[in-house]
Amino acid sequence: MRLLTDENFDNRILKGLQQQPDLDLVRVQDVGLSGVADPLILEWAVQHGRILLTQDVRTMIGYAYERVAMGQPMLGICVVRQDEDIGALIEDLLILFECTLEEEWTNQVKHVPL
Repeated sequence: MRLLTDENFDNRILKGLQQQPDLDLVRVQDVGLSGVADPLILEWAVQHGRILLTQDVRTMIGYAYERVAMGQPMLGICVVRQDEDIGALIEDLLILFECTLEEEWTNQVKHVPL
């Protein structure tokens, strides 16, 4: 699965996910998108075939639904809530990615923990 994390994504979760070799994971900082507006990050994710991992519940979700409403492609967003148990959260994410196909994410906003 090809993933992109937004700028403020928790690095502890990121490090846990990077241990899974089946995940192709990059950060917005790695691809020159630091400080870029949310709609442009969503567009980049589409252009590069990546599902977005975010913890931004205030703005990113709205922009994602706006893209879908306007008929623009959106490969999916995984909204990761803040959680005290980082280990359990990482495990939940790994199970979710293991049990879903990339096509199942199209135009979807999924929340973890579920």
